[in-house]
Amino acid sequence: MDQNQRNTRRDALRLLGATAATLATGGLSGFLAPPSMLNRLIPSSNEKLPVVGIGTWQTFDVSGTAEQEPLLQALKAVHQAGGKLIDSSPMYGRSEEVVGKLTADSGIQNQFFYATKVWTRGREAGIRQMDESMQKMKRSSMDLMQIHNLVDWKTHLETLKAWKASGKIRYIGITHYTDSMHDELAEIIRKVPIDFVQFNYSILSRNAEKKLLPVARDKGVATIINQPFAEGRLFSLVKGKALPAWATENEINSWAQFFLKFIVSNPAVTCVIPGTSNPRHAADNMLAGHGRQPDAALREKMAAFLQRL
Repeated sequence: MDQNQRNTRRDALRLLGATAATLATGGLSGFLAPPSMLNRLIPSSNEKLPVVGIGTWQTFDVSGTAEQEPLLQALKAVHQAGGKLIDSSPMYGRSEEVVGKLTADSGIQNQFFYATKVWTRGREAGIRQMDESMQKMKRSSMDLMQIHNLVDWKTHLETLKAWKASGKIRYIGITHYTDSMHDELAEIIRKVPIDFVQFNYSILSRNAEKKLLPVARDKGVATIINQPFAEGRLFSLVKGKALPAWATENEINSWAQFFLKFIVSNPAVTCVIPGTSNPRHAADNMLAGHGRQPDAALREKMAAFLQRL
């Protein structure tokens, strides 16, 4: 191990220890800013993107100041730990508006990577909806605009190509959330120049490994992973159970990190977007992008362990 590797590992261990203590006491003020989170390249541009971001489905669909304050702290925890990507959609109720307000209030508004979606039919309706999304999120340009669940995707794709060419958006993506749509997503990215594809993948739901992840890697398409906790089923599965000793020996210090490190250690994954409204959970999620990552053998050991529960 060379000096740079020793320094990186020492910094990661320092961050893990400090954050564990901070989470245990219920605060974030002692959370140490890490040297860097693991990044992956967006293939179409070679821009670096941190491997853990945050999703906003359900969690950001709130109205009152009291409900928004922990979300602001969660966004600050994401930033402090090196995360960037915030994913939203007009389907998610007030989420886009809340993201816009809170990031404007955060003092770090321009240090995030903003992603949202178009979720309607028809060219003009799509344009209106995307313009509204940009206004709600307080963006003059959007980092990533995605076609949500492939709704009228051929129509919207033409608009997105024009918007990308004009600089109104930086990247184009498509999304879905069910295993049954993985083959269709794979076929689209085989044939159409798309920058990102977003889909479901977890240690319990590995269908994406069969075709979608390999096709995305081969075609140079960045991947965003939704439903990393299998809609909460993973936490139900391990409730009351301690992490195995071999997990902590490999710098996996919580069940959230266990589930997320399984995902981000797959080299075909660009970014995972766990959703939370809890600042401590957000900080813990971000640690999945730090420290040692599982190799292929450890990933299979992790999956086999869960299957025995």
